[in-house]
Formats: sequence, structure tokens, C-alpha cells
Amino acid sequence: MDRRALLKLGLLGVSGVAAPTLVSAKGSGPAPMAGGLYYTRENPGRWSKKIGGHFPLVEKLQGGKIKVMTSHAMNGYEHYIVKHMLLDKDYNFITERMFDPMKDKVAVSTFDLGSYRGELHVLSVCNKHDTWLNTASV
Repeated sequence: MDRRALLKLGLLGVSGVAAPTLVSAKGSGPAPMAGGLYYTRENPGRWSKKIGGHFPLVEKLQGGKIKVMTSHAMNGYEHYIVKHMLLDKDYNFITERMFDPMKDKVAVSTFDLGSYRGELHVLSVCNKHDTWLNTASV
């Protein structure tokens, strides 16, 4: 059997057996994933005892700025907040702040949202306890 025939056979086998199925949320938004892919105050999943140190808090500042705080200890690379991320109302990426646990003693970020107004999704990512989401109106 030549190489092209083998590749075609392999691709046909994969497409018939292991092809991923697309799943549509049908307008339900990301809420069904809460407690699984990411965690919220209402759906902490397996991390129900970790809400206080992982749930990102959002404070509105003047001039279209916000402050994001996660009250989590920064214990070097052993256990720390990796980053804060901001997503728009449609869950599109806006910006992020990465932390260096050897330099950053607290997980606090300040973001300038410019002219963005509306629903804002704020994520806090822990290297051991996954991703936490809070939503705020700005």
C-alpha cells in the first residue's frame, strides 16, 4: 500500500470513529460549565472550601478603571494565582495580567477599560485550584 492510500485510510478511520462532535450551547451561555470547567461563588464544584481565597473581587475605580483582587497567598511557585483575565459580555478576551509569584506578593490587578461598558467577566486562575469567574457590570 502506498503512503497516500495509507493516509486516506487513516483519515477515514479517524473521521468515522474518533471525530469530535460539536456541541452547541444554543444560547444557554457558559453557565452549564460552572462548577466543571470554571468555578463561581454559586458553583464552586469540588473546591467548595476554597471560595474565599480564589474568587476574584472587582472594585470599580474612577476613569473607567477597575481593580481585581484575589485574596490568595502567593507561596512561590508552589501555590499561587497565575493570572487575572478580563472577558467582554460575549466572553471575548480583553486583557490579562500575569503574576510572578517570586515578585508579586499579592494578586491585585488594575485595568483601564477605556470606553468599554457593560457586563465584564473576570477570571482568576490558580495553579492548583483552577479558574474562578466573577461577573460585574461596568
